[in-house]
Amino acid sequence: MTQKQPADAGVATIWTALAAATLISVTVLVWWLAAAITARHRTEAAADLGALAAAAHAAAGPTIACARAKEVADHERAVLTSCRWHNRDAFVEVRATTTPIPGLPAPTAKSRAGPVDLPL
Repeated sequence: MTQKQPADAGVATIWTALAAATLISVTVLVWWLAAAITARHRTEAAADLGALAAAAHAAAGPTIACARAKEVADHERAVLTSCRWHNRDAFVEVRATTTPIPGLPAPTAKSRAGPVDLPL
């Protein structure tokens, strides 16, 4: 004689599998979000440091100042996309060299800094 199994046999396995899939999905989503935020912050820091470097070398001229901003951006693993001057202020734009999440564009950032030790 065979025993009849209850109607809810195996439900715990299904619920456990669903809970594990949900936890894995949330973990991956949080990891992607953290990677995107970190990449954005690094790119903003590269723009800020590049603008400060350009402003610190403003007395040497815009060409040398922008070259210094490019060196700083390269060191911070970013690409200098724009360096321009307006009223003795350096405007720097950078783009990250890699994208944290495949399929999304690399983060970009802009920054502005004025000259150091120049009379008004």
